[in-house]
Amino acid sequence: MTTLEEALEGSTPLAQKVRAGGPYRTAAQLIAQMRAALAALTDEEKVATLNAHPRIGEDPQRLSARSLREQGAGQHPELARLNDEYERRFGFRFVVFVNRRPKADIVKVLQARLRRSREEELQEGLRAIVAIAEDRLRS
Repeated sequence: MTTLEEALEGSTPLAQKVRAGGPYRTAAQLIAQMRAALAALTDEEKVATLNAHPRIGEDPQRLSARSLREQGAGQHPELARLNDEYERRFGFRFVVFVNRRPKADIVKVLQARLRRSREEELQEGLRAIVAIAEDRLRS
């Protein structure tokens, strides 16, 4: 069984808020509470929650076993550059629900998301955090 911290990449501010609202009998209740708790996070807590997630295309030795399975091994030459650009522009880590898609597809997503506003990206990244957690809790 996946723990809340495994699903959210550690004891993030989101994990702490969700845990404080528990206990939960089902994964569906837990996911619903995650979505509800997002609105209660400060901007700083949202950024900390996103930054706890590993970078897409990170060195495989720096990934958790679960993240490595989800992202797959191997790196794409553009990901490091685009990740750096994204983090400079928005001030937090790019998070996307990879869902075992090839890295070339993720490069296209990252390029498109660089054209959005900070607020759009903050919300999109947090939605991805919950989608990733949901997938982890149900697998």
